[in-house]
Amino acid sequence: MTQSQSQTTPSQTAARTTSSRTAVQCTAPKGQPFTLPHFYLPHPARLNPHLEAARAHSRRWAREMNMLEGSGIWDQRDLDAHDYALLCAYTHPECSAEALNLVTDWYVWVFFFDDHFLERFKRTLDREGGKAYLDRLPAFMPRDLNTPVPEPTNQVEAGLADLWARTVPAMSPDWRRRFAESTEHLLNESLWELSNIDINRIPNPVEYIEMRRKVGGAPWSAGLVEYATGAEVPAAVAGSRPLRVLKDTFADGVHLRNDLFSYQRETEDEGELSNGVLVLETFLDCTTQEAADTVNDMITSRLQQFEDTVFTELPALFADRGLDPAGCAAVLAYAKGLQDWQSGGHEWHLRSSRYMNGGGAGEPGGTAASWSPLVFGGLGTEGLGSPAAGALGPGGPAAGLPAALRTAAVQRLRRRTHTPHQKVGPSQLPDFHMPFTTTLSPHLETSRRNVVTWAHRTGLLRPQPGVPLSGIWDEDALNRFDFALCAAGLHPDATPDELDLDTQWLTWGTYADDYYPAVFGRTRDVAGATVTTKRLSALMPVEESDPAPAPANALERGLADLWGRTAGPLTVDARRAFKATVDAMTASWLWELDNMVLHRIPDPVDYIEMRRATFGSDLTMSLCRLGHGRQVPPEIYRSGPMRSLENAAADYACLVNDVFSYQKEIEYEGEVHNGILVVQNFFDCDYPSALAIVHDLMTSRMREFQHVAAHQLPILYDDFALSAEARATLDGYVRELENWLAAILTWHRACRRYRTEYLRHRPGTPGWTLGPSGLGTSAARLAGVRGVGAVG
Repeated sequence: MTQSQSQTTPSQTAARTTSSRTAVQCTAPKGQPFTLPHFYLPHPARLNPHLEAARAHSRRWAREMNMLEGSGIWDQRDLDAHDYALLCAYTHPECSAEALNLVTDWYVWVFFFDDHFLERFKRTLDREGGKAYLDRLPAFMPRDLNTPVPEPTNQVEAGLADLWARTVPAMSPDWRRRFAESTEHLLNESLWELSNIDINRIPNPVEYIEMRRKVGGAPWSAGLVEYATGAEVPAAVAGSRPLRVLKDTFADGVHLRNDLFSYQRETEDEGELSNGVLVLETFLDCTTQEAADTVNDMITSRLQQFEDTVFTELPALFADRGLDPAGCAAVLAYAKGLQDWQSGGHEWHLRSSRYMNGGGAGEPGGTAASWSPLVFGGLGTEGLGSPAAGALGPGGPAAGLPAALRTAAVQRLRRRTHTPHQKVGPSQLPDFHMPFTTTLSPHLETSRRNVVTWAHRTGLLRPQPGVPLSGIWDEDALNRFDFALCAAGLHPDATPDELDLDTQWLTWGTYADDYYPAVFGRTRDVAGATVTTKRLSALMPVEESDPAPAPANALERGLADLWGRTAGPLTVDARRAFKATVDAMTASWLWELDNMVLHRIPDPVDYIEMRRATFGSDLTMSLCRLGHGRQVPPEIYRSGPMRSLENAAADYACLVNDVFSYQKEIEYEGEVHNGILVVQNFFDCDYPSALAIVHDLMTSRMREFQHVAAHQLPILYDDFALSAEARATLDGYVRELENWLAAILTWHRACRRYRTEYLRHRPGTPGWTLGPSGLGTSAARLAGVRGVGAVG
């Protein structure tokens, strides 16, 4: 193999990278650990005219709930200094006085909960008491208001009971379910933070972003935006990718911004380890100022992803779901409400005594909030056309323009001006951290022969009639890819039939993942890809009575064959769950096509999360779980520790593929979907520096996988009082994921899909130059799921 070894120490390269991208080294204001950076804001903050009434109301309500004098947490001076009414007046500038009062009460409650939990459980490291405290709270949020609630025993319970009864009558059952779920996440994930303090553990960046969304409160805030704007998101689109991205980018922007302002209080006073600045300071081995600047760049990237989603994904969603004008208007009003929250939350942080803001825009001559309008035509955009007074500080809009260009325009331009097909040379391979070993099935050779026969029978190894550029593989290429080797490591104890099915799922998934960019990407035929994706879904009937079209080409024949052999033994519910994971994978290929058409390198967070889908992670995990039967309660798989375990494994495997396929994808295919390229683009650094950061991230994700398995899963077992049989099943699942991780790395090292000598063939050579790399994208999960114990 011609790939060379990376010689740069990851932490040293990451530190140099971060240091080189800090344009100006500033002296932090006296008493502050860093200078606040220039912030990018999509539009200026506005103030609700009912502020004073909300202030007076929140004081009365907090006193009625016994949250002030005598609570041991706050007195009125604390409440007045925090000024949550100002926060809500900035974040909900257009709602009525009644709605502002209620929303302000919610924020008084949630911040009181945060400080109450800190004093009673975090400072004392009392996890058992904290869990008992949290376990009572869902009972105060009944979906049906006729359901009686317990007698409150503290201020948090009393406040929640009052707020729930005042809020939910105006909202739909779907909103109640979603908001209750967000509230439970917000409350329950406090245990995750408590566990990290207890073991003195700082999370890695991806782990932190995921968990901060649950414990940080912004998804919960998004639910209150629906209430305050009177614009409930229609149930038909509430679970779609664009709405999820709007909420996630909003949440990430809010949380990371809060981390900048609260760093000093959390790290110096509270001993907090869950802060984005501290996370990056530790991960990149850089100064606090450099970490703060990087966090701000992440905020900018996430807000630009929000804008991209509004303008490029919402219109297609409205058309695809046939949303009526009222539904479209509600979604856009909701998006506008999220923007108001983002800008208003920033303004409040500059003014609240709760946070470090001595160097912020609130000071004369301080750093300014940048401005760039995001206009929703005809939907009440008053105030969006020009900055509000003071939004950019004393210098006004002109003074803020240079900062806006520096913090926003450069990132946006860089993501869209990447030069494809740059010569990068052989892929550099670091010293992969792999604590697990690979065991191969004894049926490997038979499966190697059988997959070739299957591929010929379904037509994967020849061009499709009437489909230009569809001749992407031949038999020689399939033999070099050696998917049977991967399947043999994923499922070493498989029967011959099971191993054949594993191998053929791998083969179909990789073929499909190569087919989409080859056939649809080069011609920019997103409409054709969408039709194909819908046909593939129709080829997976859940009920026996569901109609299915006749397969029209090799792609469809392969899936129809695999679906019949895999789904046949499953229950209807299991088929439905299995189909949803395949649909998620094929839909993610449309996301890749959109980026190809727009020539847009993905935002780093969006890339990591979508990479799991293009890789087929959900399908992999779903098939694994099917083999666990009813021994494990379904809520176990929705728990934070289990999702952390699976996502850590998925990210490691995805990045392994990105490392091996870098030359293939960047130099020969002109791809924009590669983790190393995404890091290069975000940090504006070279290949070795980006590789070092990716390698560090891979290593940290592997260590997180081991940490969750060793420390968090046993606590989860106890929390749910699992039986010995269920515990054994889940321990076996961990071992199956260990097999999967080891097999993925073994396959990449042994197969000939990424070797330079094969990449030098002329463009158009079957299997080598059309489309993104296959196993790393989706198929590994397909076989992986069965390779880790699915129903045969």
